[in-house]
Amino acid sequence: MSVTEFAAAQWTRATGAGVDPHEYRRVTDGLASVADWGPAFTRTGHAHLQRAEEADSPVSAGEHLLMAARWFHLATLAPYPEAARAAAAADRALSRAITLLEPSGRRVGGEEFTGWLRGPADAPATVVVVPGLDSAKEEFLDLTAALLARGLAVFAMDGPGQGALAATTPLRPDYEQVVGRVIDALGVARVGLVGLSLGGYFAARTAALEPRVAAVATVSGPFRLDWDELPPPVRDIMAGRTGGPGAASEFARQVDLTDLAPRVTAPLLVVDGEQDVIPGVTNGEPLARLAPHGTYLSVPHGDHLLGNARPDWLPHLGDHIAHALIGVPE
Repeated sequence: MSVTEFAAAQWTRATGAGVDPHEYRRVTDGLASVADWGPAFTRTGHAHLQRAEEADSPVSAGEHLLMAARWFHLATLAPYPEAARAAAAADRALSRAITLLEPSGRRVGGEEFTGWLRGPADAPATVVVVPGLDSAKEEFLDLTAALLARGLAVFAMDGPGQGALAATTPLRPDYEQVVGRVIDALGVARVGLVGLSLGGYFAARTAALEPRVAAVATVSGPFRLDWDELPPPVRDIMAGRTGGPGAASEFARQVDLTDLAPRVTAPLLVVDGEQDVIPGVTNGEPLARLAPHGTYLSVPHGDHLLGNARPDWLPHLGDHIAHALIGVPE
């Protein structure tokens, strides 16, 4: 794939993550090959760090730091020898931003998870945001903001094989074990879950097996994976995140919600984009159909993660979670 094709394929994901589309164009138009992606995005992240150092107020500094975190994370989407350093830089930039902008924010970590708990200390409910195959907590800042705006506390996490932990831990299919430890660490009796991309599978699986999940939403989450049909780039990413092709094939085999979907009894919203067509991936309609309280929202023009269609689903998802957890009218 040429760098032009790669940049076009990542366009809505990057802009959906909150980077300025004009800056994205300027950065990607200057790339000669996909190998230049990581270094160029890392340099852009450092430019935003410099703006933070020169900012005239903590608010401006924090905003630049949030943007730096986005660029550092996006640097990891292409093959990049320094991906672990970029992920660590994203994590540090986000940490500095929250420290400046939200002094009440709290870093919470434990076995195979780390993240930030944000929102009022007396929030009526807490939502855990779960990333996917090659995403991380820094990619979904706008989703976190939408949930915070509804008065909820939000724990945006990296789990095994994700974000800040990608270099030191492999992905694991039994993600409910990790979320269980997260809930224990947060000290809450119940949570909402929002899972994105492969995180949608993790969230649905957890909702089926962890009784403390009181509401759940998935965005572009797979119902089932077929390893033999997955495109080579997806298989390569999965192999890198699980420990090799054999481990990746076994991981993909376990991504199947057929038996678990009927056990997802919490209110469930499944969001799909109809333009999200990846060979070997069964989208979420069967999950919504088989779950006792499932609702399916399919956006005709939406692509993977629906970064090109946020008004069509993001407010509805925020309202779904708030209504299920605290009774706010949808």
